[in-house]
Amino acid sequence: MAAVSGGGGSGADGGSSGEEDAGGSAAESRYRAACRACGVTPASGLLRRTAGPVLSLRHRGLGPRGAKALALSLMVDTSILMLDLSDNWLQGEGAAAIAEMLKENCYISAVDLSDNKLGSEGAKAFSAMLLENTTIVSLQLSGNEFDDHAAKYLADALTANSKVEILDLSYNMFGDKAGEILGTAIAENIGLKELKISWNHFHSQGAAALAKGLGANIYLKVLDVSYNGFGNSGAAALGEALKANNVLEELNVSNNRISVEGALHIAAGLKENKSLKRLNMTRNPMQSEGCCGVLKALQANSGTGIEILDLPPFLWSPKKRETQIKIVLKNKVDKKFLHTKSVLIHQLV
Repeated sequence: MAAVSGGGGSGADGGSSGEEDAGGSAAESRYRAACRACGVTPASGLLRRTAGPVLSLRHRGLGPRGAKALALSLMVDTSILMLDLSDNWLQGEGAAAIAEMLKENCYISAVDLSDNKLGSEGAKAFSAMLLENTTIVSLQLSGNEFDDHAAKYLADALTANSKVEILDLSYNMFGDKAGEILGTAIAENIGLKELKISWNHFHSQGAAALAKGLGANIYLKVLDVSYNGFGNSGAAALGEALKANNVLEELNVSNNRISVEGALHIAAGLKENKSLKRLNMTRNPMQSEGCCGVLKALQANSGTGIEILDLPPFLWSPKKRETQIKIVLKNKVDKKFLHTKSVLIHQLV
């Protein structure tokens, strides 16, 4: 039987739908039975997989019904620890089925549902799941058309769940209202260590709220807010957050419309911050003045932890980097800062 397209929710990628083989694994038997119950063709990628803790069914066109069949088969599975279902057009219905399974399965610890058009329905289902699940530590939900309404559900999960350590919400449709909602949740969260929320629509108000949440958070170590629209007001809030936060180690604010004014606000935070190790500020119109302000702030901070600094192109050429940094800092640069600490200053050329 030919596989139905992913949009129709077949759960197939062109695999066989024959009767289960004699002596087949219990997991395969469960999956075939679930497919028959849901009226879908088994995914050949699952039938052919080698036994192991990782189940990857990327780009298979599972659809909602295929997700239901898979969820039924995984309900009591104890061998799968990592589940990758990215780009399968699961939609909210399919996400709900996977979420119900994850309420029962206490073995899967890493889930990737990126690019599945989950929408608000999917966000609601996963939020409810995260209120019960205590096993998942890594959750990838990028590219799922989450908007401000979906943010309300996700914020509830962020506030209550302390087990998820890595969360990817990039490439969604969050706006300023979502920034306010998520910012409050970030402030209260006690489990996240890495948050990616790049490629959204956070501007001044929403960006400031996110930054305020960062300032109050004492667990987050990696934050990526690149490709948003923080602007100078968002940068000012980030600067204040860096003064208060001494846990964050990596921050990416590239491509955020941060000009000289915003760069100097961040510099003010860097002058006091002791924990940040890597900072990416590329693709911002900071000009030489903004870049110099950041360097001067780091030089003034004897306890800075910065090891890798990515700035937009400005005064120096790669061949004369040390000499030109000295000129930028008016010959006050400390060679210990440049060499003993092995600080790497990168530029996009």
